Amino acid sequence: MDIFEKIAKNMGPLGQHQKWSHGYFSFPKLEGEIGPHMNFRGKEHLVWSLNNYLGLANHPEVRAADAQAALDYGMAYPMGARMMSGNSNHHEALEQSLAEFTGFEDAFLLNYGYQGILSAIDALVDRNDVIVYDAESHACIIDGVRLHMGKRFVYQHNDMESLQKQLERATKLTELSGGGILVITEGVFGMSGAQGKLKEIIDFKENFKFRLLIDDAHGFGTMGETGSGTHEQQNCGEGVDIYFGTFAKSMAGIGAFIASTEEITNYLRYNMRSQTFAKSLPMPMVLGLKKRLELLRTKPELKAKLWEIATALQTGLKDKGFNIGTTNSVVTPVFLKGELSEATAITMDLRENYGIFCSIVIYPVIPKGLIMLRLIPTAMHTLEDVQKTVAAFSEVRDKLEKGYYKEKKEVNL
Repeated sequence: MDIFEKIAKNMGPLGQHQKWSHGYFSFPKLEGEIGPHMNFRGKEHLVWSLNNYLGLANHPEVRAADAQAALDYGMAYPMGARMMSGNSNHHEALEQSLAEFTGFEDAFLLNYGYQGILSAIDALVDRNDVIVYDAESHACIIDGVRLHMGKRFVYQHNDMESLQKQLERATKLTELSGGGILVITEGVFGMSGAQGKLKEIIDFKENFKFRLLIDDAHGFGTMGETGSGTHEQQNCGEGVDIYFGTFAKSMAGIGAFIASTEEITNYLRYNMRSQTFAKSLPMPMVLGLKKRLELLRTKPELKAKLWEIATALQTGLKDKGFNIGTTNSVVTPVFLKGELSEATAITMDLRENYGIFCSIVIYPVIPKGLIMLRLIPTAMHTLEDVQKTVAAFSEVRDKLEKGYYKEKKEVNL
């Protein structure tokens, strides 16, 4: 079987429906803020799949900072890796502000989130160490774990009894190898919306010796009184050894950061291959991120609005009998019973006939026979958007239960 045959086989029935997702959103050029209503194939759609939790993507102050920085520096400066010619006082100032905001001694900027945490995991462990990680960790964590040359054990999602068993196994190995244990979890799991059980994990430090790394991509900016993260929400920051946050969600930008002690952060600065051999973040991004962080810190009404929308959305869905799983964050999954063909038909129907665009999640991410529609509320959504969406979801669910999508009736385009 050659490579093309393997691709065709692995695509399976999903490949037959890929044409349904083709097309492009267009973003109107406005003087002020751009909301979640966008054009797709000439039609306006309400979008619940935007990485823009706090509405900072097109905030007037952010756009002005981005534009001024591009005017002052261009998109190329600084022209080198951080260790060579790619450092600046603005990069260092942003790192210090991030460290202070999240409650750690120091922080280190990363060019990208995915490659960043993958490379951090690679730098933190060697063949004598053991990684213990949550089964529902993001793909970037999984790929980082795959690079590990030593042992790695997975524990069932948010299952502390399972974690204890894996810690016992890991401890036996490290007692022989002389290595250490790195536990990895997420602050907020991006698919289910469930918070990682940080406090309960940290409690295990009484009986086991390990370091804790949390990926708080969805918690940074949305969780805690000030928005500094899930560790603030759960009041357990002292037990977190290494904190990872991304700029791609609440900050609506590019890049990420690692925060920890000054010793660990400096070690990562010189040992993360994805950063050592990569060009520094361009100045417009750095200055734009400084403005985003400033607004995140000084405008609590943005997070308050986000939570108002998220609470209304989740309450409205639950009142209509929808299963939204175990979410205790703003991430809002909606679970339905159905097959792949029905899942693609549902999302197409929502998009083409109800003007609603949202992400679809199917097997193998979730069990067979289930469909998950994943909604990401933002501070830019309105209560009217929520009402429209809950009503549309109710109609679509009725169609699903009556077999409308299983019969593969043609959806009007």
